Amino acid sequence: QVQLVESGGGLVQPGGSLKLSCAVSGVTFSNFPMSWVRQAPGKELEWVSGINSGGDRTKYSDSVKGRFTISRNNVRDTLYLQMNNLKPEDTAVYFCATTSWFEDGPPTDPSYFQTRPRGQGTQVTVSS
Repeated sequence: QVQLVESGGGLVQPGGSLKLSCAVSGVTFSNFPMSWVRQAPGKELEWVSGINSGGDRTKYSDSVKGRFTISRNNVRDTLYLQMNNLKPEDTAVYFCATTSWFEDGPPTDPSYFQTRPRGQGTQVTVSS
């Protein structure tokens, strides 16, 4: 059974940067496309970014495109999310999840990720 452990969150000022990590075990990591999703207080899950199993295809939501970079290390079984130019609206708990991958990328519907295994998440707070 897949286990996911997210880390790297924290409190950062607007315009700052953070790098999130997601350690994956219990499955052959290199076989699985991955996504980052987030949940702000009182809001539903929001898909943020996805990467295919080989790491050569990535997708981003419009809200983070140009600011966030997803990557993976299939030797270390770890997924990353580099977040630059953070904004207060990026404040949320961030989760990683295994995902499907279609011709145009991963599913982005929040209902899909409600059914996916997730770790405990890592809190990102962007505030001055």
